[in-house]
Amino acid sequence: MQNQPGVQPDQIDVNDAQALAHWAKKLDTTEEQLRDAVAEVGSKAADVEMHLKGARSTTNSDRVKELGG
Repeated sequence: MQNQPGVQPDQIDVNDAQALAHWAKKLDTTEEQLRDAVAEVGSKAADVEMHLKGARSTTNSDRVKELGG
């Protein structure tokens, strides 16, 4: 599988709009939440993912489903 241009497999570059959108979708979060997580734990994708999982007990998709969306 090829990586998208500008998207590193294990680093999140919040200054790259394409990379930010890619990781937000992949981690099921908003771009704002992603920026906040990177500011807290750094740009390593695994660290950001663990931070986000710890910050919420459900995913954004779960919340939308609960609201009937």
